[in-house]
Amino acid sequence: MIAAWLAFTFAKSTVLAPSALKLTLIAVPFVLIVGFIIAGVCGYMAGLIGASNSPISGVGILSIVIAASLITLAVSPTEETRHALVAFALFITAIVFACATISNDNLQDLKTGQLVGASPMRQQIALIVGVAAGASVIPFVLNLLAKAYGFAGAPNVNVVAANPLPAPQATLISALAQGVIGGSLEWKMLGIGALVGFGLILLDTTLGLMKKLRIPPLAVGIGIYLPMSATFAVIIGAVISRWYDGRTRSMPNPDRAQRLGTLVASGLIVGESIWGVINAGLIVGFSKDAPIALVPESFAPAPWLGVIGFVGAIIWLYGWMLRRSRAVAV
Repeated sequence: MIAAWLAFTFAKSTVLAPSALKLTLIAVPFVLIVGFIIAGVCGYMAGLIGASNSPISGVGILSIVIAASLITLAVSPTEETRHALVAFALFITAIVFACATISNDNLQDLKTGQLVGASPMRQQIALIVGVAAGASVIPFVLNLLAKAYGFAGAPNVNVVAANPLPAPQATLISALAQGVIGGSLEWKMLGIGALVGFGLILLDTTLGLMKKLRIPPLAVGIGIYLPMSATFAVIIGAVISRWYDGRTRSMPNPDRAQRLGTLVASGLIVGESIWGVINAGLIVGFSKDAPIALVPESFAPAPWLGVIGFVGAIIWLYGWMLRRSRAVAV
């Protein structure tokens, strides 16, 4: 009912008003059916291997293509309605994304709760509170980031920083919606991609049966459309994690040492995210690109000093973790 009301209100308040009822009758079954399927797929993957490996991007791409295609079949796009139809397709796909992400979090939390003996009922209450808290906080954070940095490919509001934040997944999904509704989408390229994905699945399955090093198709697909700036740190982190796990494997209690490494790595990720929001607030508040800069922009060694400082901090942290793990093991 909420999805129907939102879809009808969205269409009624735009140039799509004459087709509001027709679009609503398409949107509601789409959200119910596709949202149910995607929630099941993502929830299963989250419960099996973790929410961080759930294929939300992949199913989201399929979702936007299907949604835009159905809308195009029902309402013929014109120059006047094209942008509104793209926005409507993205709107209903966002609802499907919400179903997928909530199912991710739900199954991940229930799995963890079962391991520690938590009550499912109290977990569900906490999840409801978490969804409400996130929905009330995230719009303000995104608006702050838009004012401080702006997003690549989107209209920037009061942008002070010179480098907008990249949003490759959002850009890809938006481009697909515009391509389907605008009639400019290269369907042959989608077909080639589907064939490549099918081939990778066969290759990965064959390597698995042969007990060889496997090639996950999802990882290959993400590596194709995500920029190197978004994936390079993941590769470096995986190499460091592999090295750390090898060093701790010979300890009397390697699981405890590996959990310590996971906690520290998670703290670095969360800390970086929190600091990014704080820095965005300082940029907007002081109207400066670098409000706490210690040296002028012309100071050439600054980037290298930052890299050296970061590498030094990582070396110190991992050294501390190894010493701490040995002390606990003894």
